[in-house]
Amino acid sequence: MAAIDASLPHSPAPRSASISRRIWRASLALNEFRVGLALFTMLLLAAAFYPELSGIDPTKMNVHDRLLAPIFMGDHWSLRHPLGTDQIGRDMLVRSLVGLRYSFLIGVSTVAVMLCIGCSLGMIAGYFGGRIDMGIMRLTDAQLSIPMIILAISVLGVSRPTIPAIILVLGLSSWPIYARVTRSVTMTERKREYVRAAQLMGASDFRILTRLLAPLIVPPIIFVSALDVARMMIFESILGFIGLGVQPPTPTFGNIIADGRKYLLNAWWIATMPGVFLCLTLTSINLIGASLERARNRIHGGAS
Repeated sequence: MAAIDASLPHSPAPRSASISRRIWRASLALNEFRVGLALFTMLLLAAAFYPELSGIDPTKMNVHDRLLAPIFMGDHWSLRHPLGTDQIGRDMLVRSLVGLRYSFLIGVSTVAVMLCIGCSLGMIAGYFGGRIDMGIMRLTDAQLSIPMIILAISVLGVSRPTIPAIILVLGLSSWPIYARVTRSVTMTERKREYVRAAQLMGASDFRILTRLLAPLIVPPIIFVSALDVARMMIFESILGFIGLGVQPPTPTFGNIIADGRKYLLNAWWIATMPGVFLCLTLTSINLIGASLERARNRIHGGAS
């Protein structure tokens, strides 16, 4: 097996790595990519460190500081609560940043589940073809016929909506796009000479799929994955808003906004601040994803 691995002909892994590096360099030349990356980095660093450095517990009540307005409104000048507090005195900046942690964690983990399921099934369908391909594609069509949010509400409505459950439900309902993209790439590549040469040399199907074909899947799904992280963060917030997301007292964007809707007239910042952080995060991710796609199209256009 080691001899086969060492002699796999014309492995596309270096070519795939080269394309990925070219996409990254081309993206760095785009202003929107640099802006999105800088904004995204600042948000993640703030979410990672500020809650601990501030020493403020995002779930601890403090009735003496309830409904304090943000500092820019001039009602109070305490730097301890720069974005104000909610109806029971919890700091809005800390709660919004902790909500960003959970939302991003769920978004990335959900996309990881989608990648594992979708790419695996797509490669199997594209490589083996025939009835296997037909069966997987019919399963994909059936999955696409069920709206993701309806499936998530149905499942989480009858079970306890924990973080692993939310990740699993969203991941299992959103993998078909990756299966289709991966299948298309695999069907194209399986007919090439280096795949047939590897088969004649005795390489197993698993080795061909993981060593020769899998690296070629990376460039087409880079930007799709980035945009799907943002999409999953939106769905997680929707579930939290309707009470089927991460349960209080754990702060997430959805349940913070849901708590603040009762105070929109006299304490609008409770619902607005997490919404602002969510919008900034989604904007940064969309800038990064769109820039990666532009860079990929430029490289493919130049190559053609």
